[in-house]
Amino acid sequence: MSRQVGQLRQSQVITTYGPGALIDLPRQAAIIGGLDTWPNGLEEVVEPRLTRKLQAMTGLPHLRLYAPPPAPREPWGPARGIGAWRFPEWFVVQEEGELSERQRSRRLVHRKALDDKGRFEGQTVVPTRFVRACKRGHVDDLDWRGFVHGPDLHCHRQLWLDESGTTGDLSDLRVRCECGKTRSLYEAADLGSNPLGPCQGARPWLGRDANEDCGQPSRLLIRSASNAYFAQVVSVLSLPEPGTAVVGAVRELWDDLQIVANAGELAFIKRKPKVAQALDSFSDEEVLQNIRAIRDGAAGERTVKQVELDALLNVPEGFGDGAPTDGDFHALRLPDAAWRHSGQSVGIASVIQLHRLREVQALIGFTRLDAVTPDIHGEYEAEVERAEIALEPQWFPAVENRGEGLFIHLQTAAVREWLQRPSVQQRLRQLAEGYEVWRQDRKTQRPFPGGPYVLLHTLSHLLIQSLAMRCGYPASSIRERIYAEAGPKGEEESFGILLYTGTPDAEGTLGGLVQQAHHIEDHLVDALRTGALCSNDPICAQHKPGESMEGRWLHGAACHGCTLIAETSCEMRNDYLDRALAVPVLGLGDAAFFSPVFPAS
Repeated sequence: MSRQVGQLRQSQVITTYGPGALIDLPRQAAIIGGLDTWPNGLEEVVEPRLTRKLQAMTGLPHLRLYAPPPAPREPWGPARGIGAWRFPEWFVVQEEGELSERQRSRRLVHRKALDDKGRFEGQTVVPTRFVRACKRGHVDDLDWRGFVHGPDLHCHRQLWLDESGTTGDLSDLRVRCECGKTRSLYEAADLGSNPLGPCQGARPWLGRDANEDCGQPSRLLIRSASNAYFAQVVSVLSLPEPGTAVVGAVRELWDDLQIVANAGELAFIKRKPKVAQALDSFSDEEVLQNIRAIRDGAAGERTVKQVELDALLNVPEGFGDGAPTDGDFHALRLPDAAWRHSGQSVGIASVIQLHRLREVQALIGFTRLDAVTPDIHGEYEAEVERAEIALEPQWFPAVENRGEGLFIHLQTAAVREWLQRPSVQQRLRQLAEGYEVWRQDRKTQRPFPGGPYVLLHTLSHLLIQSLAMRCGYPASSIRERIYAEAGPKGEEESFGILLYTGTPDAEGTLGGLVQQAHHIEDHLVDALRTGALCSNDPICAQHKPGESMEGRWLHGAACHGCTLIAETSCEMRNDYLDRALAVPVLGLGDAAFFSPVFPAS
């Protein structure tokens, strides 16, 4: 960890290469170190609503958010990096010994057998691509000797990795000891016999002595596989508070006031001269009320998305002329006359332009082997077990993304009327059957997200593909937030789609996505026309999730040929999709929310 050997973007540290992630460097492999290896003096990211949410999730009362260290402004400037540990510790010697014409054999050696230059008997080595892991996030080297000999034999002769063929498939690889013992690596993937033994609770990203009790079955893991690391990220949009002087004062003093819960604690904090002076013109009740409002996102115990939806639906009408009133959140409802042109927008209530938005993302942990995503309300289940990113976490890494977007609000009455149709209810029962199979396999209590969410999610993916053709951003840069939320005080649900783009290293964007709000009817027509026929139809359209031989339990009429998009854009890892709920498809023409769109003449 003493010298810089690679570089990551700040956003990558939050989403892809956070603490515990396995990474290939130019000449070696490593695991990103925990927060204890990060430098001091990081820039704080202030977002009270997200901080409060994380406090409730983790039970840490005084946590803060800090941005990963940035790259130096000048190439010659000092670099402050994050730590990484060399991992794995077993290597394959890059010297081939021929066993036959179709087979090659290379020695397996431990790190302790290497010389000062990282070589073995003068030969170069590369890290083995196989490790073992468990669902709790632990990761460790394979016990190569134990795998070949069994737990009761203690042979220490030279190990070899024999490879036949050129595919690198597990069935073509055998581990061999010079004592004569040999075993196919394909057996290591057999979960039933537990060939790799129980997990030892290794947490190398937190240090060599950071093991904890585990005992779960170890599973074979390829270091570069997509299931080696799933970051658990919590994100919120920065929302405006009422523009009063007391709000500004409370925000300025938030570091001191965030722990205040009652009048007695407020009186104690006001012993500080700067706090007393700033709050002198406000009553204690005003201050406490605004502390609670900022801490809870002005919405009590409401979910992340409920707060955001309420803010979006209450923006004023306008075209966005003039300077933004708020650099973090500047949104206006576009007048109907500016986007309703052809009558193709039946079912859409309004379109909102977000000229400025700020999203804050925080990394709180990770999983391996199986991804754990938030529910449709942006909340993680309370019983979710994640791997820690620090020995004793007191803060979490976070980034702020600034950009633009557009919000499409569906008519609540139209959605409710659609849900009452028998054909829709029958289709939702089919989707729920597939979901039930998936739920039992994952052993989760999370309920089926419901028809409105699947409809909105599918429409979002189709719109992203259409918008990418004209807005100037690639489809992988446009992200989604789906809202199917109850209103404040138990009011009826509202339904909407936020499509936005943002980057951590820019103060805004050029407005290419925002301006597409004027042409939303054209994009809707393109999206529905594209969704009506897939290149894989009729197989795609007639897919039954409850009878899925390939295990696609969460997909209706959806596949890579029509609806699936880059996972960087999707909030649900491309699950809960069905074209049949959005537009008529082959064999399912009466469950769609929108009417069929015929090809242009």
